[in-house]
Amino acid sequence: MVRSRKTRQRATPWNAPLMGLGIALGLWIGAPATLAQTPQNPILQIGVVQRFGAEPRETLVLEPLSGDRLTVQFITGGQVETLTTGRMVFETAPHPLAEPELREWVVLSTHRSFESAEDSAQQWQQLGISTEIAQPGNWQVWAKREVYSTPLIRRLLLNSLQSTGYREVFLDSRPTATVPQAAFIANGFRYNRDHVTITTANQRVRVTRQVGDRQESNRLYGGRLRLQPNAYGTYTLVNFVPTETYLRGVVPHEIGLGAPPTTIEAQAILARTYVLRNLRRFAIDDYQLCADTQCQVYWGVGGAAPASDRAITATQGQVLTYEDELVDALYSSNAGGITAAFSDVWHGPDRPYLRPVVDSVQNAWDLALRPLNTEANIRAFLALDRGFNSETWNHFRWQQDASLTKISQDLRSYLQGRQHPLANFSTVERLVVMERSASGRVQKLAIATNLGTVTLEKDEVLRGIAAPLGLLFYLEGLYERPSGGGEPVLQGYRFVGGGWGHGVGMSQTGAYHLGDLGWSSPRILQFYYPGTELQPISDRLVLWRSPYLETPAAVESRTQPNGDPN
Repeated sequence: MVRSRKTRQRATPWNAPLMGLGIALGLWIGAPATLAQTPQNPILQIGVVQRFGAEPRETLVLEPLSGDRLTVQFITGGQVETLTTGRMVFETAPHPLAEPELREWVVLSTHRSFESAEDSAQQWQQLGISTEIAQPGNWQVWAKREVYSTPLIRRLLLNSLQSTGYREVFLDSRPTATVPQAAFIANGFRYNRDHVTITTANQRVRVTRQVGDRQESNRLYGGRLRLQPNAYGTYTLVNFVPTETYLRGVVPHEIGLGAPPTTIEAQAILARTYVLRNLRRFAIDDYQLCADTQCQVYWGVGGAAPASDRAITATQGQVLTYEDELVDALYSSNAGGITAAFSDVWHGPDRPYLRPVVDSVQNAWDLALRPLNTEANIRAFLALDRGFNSETWNHFRWQQDASLTKISQDLRSYLQGRQHPLANFSTVERLVVMERSASGRVQKLAIATNLGTVTLEKDEVLRGIAAPLGLLFYLEGLYERPSGGGEPVLQGYRFVGGGWGHGVGMSQTGAYHLGDLGWSSPRILQFYYPGTELQPISDRLVLWRSPYLETPAAVESRTQPNGDPN
């Protein structure tokens, strides 16, 4: 969400962040392709509480609005059972297994973002290894569990890969004697059930999440809810919600209600496009998207407001497309004066409409004459603080200092999570930017340690080191002269940069300025996504076409994005 200039930073910066493998998703609506008078409103599946049961003493309290009742459905003895209640409480308790189980999977790679994880999954599949994308914490690519289904097969795969040089592939092995068992309490009775659907007459349910005595969230959701198991031995509370209702819980929190009306309209179009293109993210867990900055911030309908509702209604059913496919509608808080290409931040094929755009209406910088892939040019660019659309906002320009000790702590934690062979280094000796893109983003950062050099690429830099706010930065060494004299000793680094977030696509703070100038939402979108087209949702559009597919028949494969459980 973008808030006031120079006084408040964005409360939930967009860093997502932003394919199911092997198929293109399309939208079947059962009407002629030219029909757009009634925009379609598919039901989405949003994981609003993703790993319920991972925290001890965690509960979910579900309540209807005043005058309504919860209708609860679950399976008992193979039959659907239904009850009504004015309040229900979900909780989990350790359940001992009859015999200990070994839960394990081969982790092929780990990533900061879904985008790079998906590219990695495609690379492994090209080597003949079936994969699935998971998010137990960080994004991971797993060898598909259905295929590598026994300890022997998993170890053969692991040994084969490690012997051919894949040193960061590892086996995540967890002997398990107890598992969280979900239960709910309603009308004075306790029910041990792990598949439970909850509805109300007016399609509104309030969910209060508590961990111990601490209230974590209290949100009102439209549509219906379902508690279901996930791939990690815990549970997910999934909100089945119509697309336009979902947007009411996204747009206010992603752009802020103080934005100009056309800027909010642009955000509504992007949020709608983004969610319909990204329905494949959580296929492993049997839902579609999450509700945080790894997808889009979604806080239910409790924060809906007239300004954002007007923008959603004014753009109802409109999506941004390129060659009749929904665009990868990525956006970030502040691009620092220049947006980034897709491949500047993540691994994977570039999108033609996601390319570096100088975020200025005053010709503040000529990127063709002065690309930002040299140290001289990036330093000159970041020295400018006037003439850009986002210049009045916090973090348009920033400096962050980090000692070698802090950098070492960050890097060690990162490498240990990947089971990297250099994870036991003791000291970081120096940092060197080895490569940067034409938009100025760091592509390779070499970190010399006492055991060897670790090279971080693209957005993994931000996972390996906490100091930088984005990839648009350069380094200055921080030195201290010994008290007894002699040569200055390197103590750390100053990261001098611009922007907050990945910088790909629309800069939300830049769009504020364009809206203030009177730009329409189509013009704002064309500025940040050149060559794209606004269209109403119809069955002629492809929601997502894998950039790795080659056969026309596969590209035309479609699936219906309607996740209504009943």
